[in-house]
Amino acid sequence: MKAEAWLFTGTALFFGATAVVYRWLSTDPAGSSALCVSFLMSALVAAFLWRRHRRGGERPEDRDDAEVREASGRRTFFPDRSHYPVLTALGAALAGLGVVQGLWLFLIGFGALAAGILGFAFQNLDHPE
Repeated sequence: MKAEAWLFTGTALFFGATAVVYRWLSTDPAGSSALCVSFLMSALVAAFLWRRHRRGGERPEDRDDAEVREASGRRTFFPDRSHYPVLTALGAALAGLGVVQGLWLFLIGFGALAAGILGFAFQNLDHPE
């Protein structure tokens, strides 16, 4: 994942430099905000890929002298079926409706959203990988 990590690191640096120059030359807050969010999103993906590279080590795809058979077999862990995507989507929808309808619905939606996100994060804690 080293090549992918470098790609997103370069993208994050590009968006960061562009945001600084754009903010310096322009008074438009929307463009500056969009560039800052783009920088943060690509930096988040880059950080995730660097972390995965450090934890998983070098893949056969990262080496020039790798054989095709080295990439065979089990590559990664995929979790079992889960109900957390539905709970997260329901929570996000209720929170969005709560912005329009009232605080009570937003709080219910936020609770469901938080439960869904925490379920995503901790559903596979007992897995050895």
